[in-house]
Amino acid sequence: MNYDKIDLDKITDDKIDSDKITDDKIDSTNTGYSKIDSNKVETIKHEDSIGKISIKKSTFRGLIISLVAVSLVAAFFAGSYTVLKSEETSKIELNDAIKKLESKISNNQPSGLQDVKPVKVSIDDDPIIGSADAPITIVEFSDFQCPFCSRFQIQTLPLILEEYVNTGKVKFVYRDFPIQSSHPNAMPAAAASECAHEQNKYWEYHNALFERQQIWNNLELSDSIDTFKKIAAELGLNGDQFNSCLDSGKYIEEINKDLVDGTNYGVTGTPGFFIGNEKNGFVKLTGAQPFEAFKKIIDSQLNT
Repeated sequence: MNYDKIDLDKITDDKIDSDKITDDKIDSTNTGYSKIDSNKVETIKHEDSIGKISIKKSTFRGLIISLVAVSLVAAFFAGSYTVLKSEETSKIELNDAIKKLESKISNNQPSGLQDVKPVKVSIDDDPIIGSADAPITIVEFSDFQCPFCSRFQIQTLPLILEEYVNTGKVKFVYRDFPIQSSHPNAMPAAAASECAHEQNKYWEYHNALFERQQIWNNLELSDSIDTFKKIAAELGLNGDQFNSCLDSGKYIEEINKDLVDGTNYGVTGTPGFFIGNEKNGFVKLTGAQPFEAFKKIIDSQLNT
């Protein structure tokens, strides 16, 4: 939460130096402000070279009341300053604790190699990039409306493709895991991608969905479906075939099968990855991890 902080160091002119109030017999008590004993105040006389001048009791009482007011203001600001400093100290301590926790989590994340390895992870009949003979397989369970999935697709996947997929070391499989409770447009987006796959344009359509996620992300369902049809037209797909496919919902059962498999493998959020092969098992990696996290696991698997 952002908010404007008060710079206490700049408040200098409004401070009251209570140490200078010493000659008027001010009795401080535990009430938090200065209190005057009026029984001791009778008359103050000032003598100079001309004679004696007497100040009436009523006049002096007014001066004393003024001093009380000044003392109250001083106590107020002193108390406020103490509270603010205390709050600042608490915030600093809280921030330090959060940083330590984040550091601990960050340091433990690369230990994905210690995760439970499923005996088998099916690639089903879902879209694949790379050689069928590649020794390592990455299976991703993803949601087209998920912002973290989009981050992985745009920032990390291209590096994996360049270093491992294009060199024949890894094949990459995309399986659907639309989380309808928070991403209502994810299911129709997945269905649209399957309809594009029908016309051998899956990866072009897949990339377009993630690149334009901000355009269709918050649309009403009917508007998002219209957007998916426009994307298909822009990519040169047969409009009648694509629209009929999407409107029929023919791939909903296929998408639900991916959801069931992902759940059985322990996927609870997106993106979720399984890296390995049937011989060595699969390492589970969760979240939009940086390229280095994938590299560590892939290299370990290749050297096994």
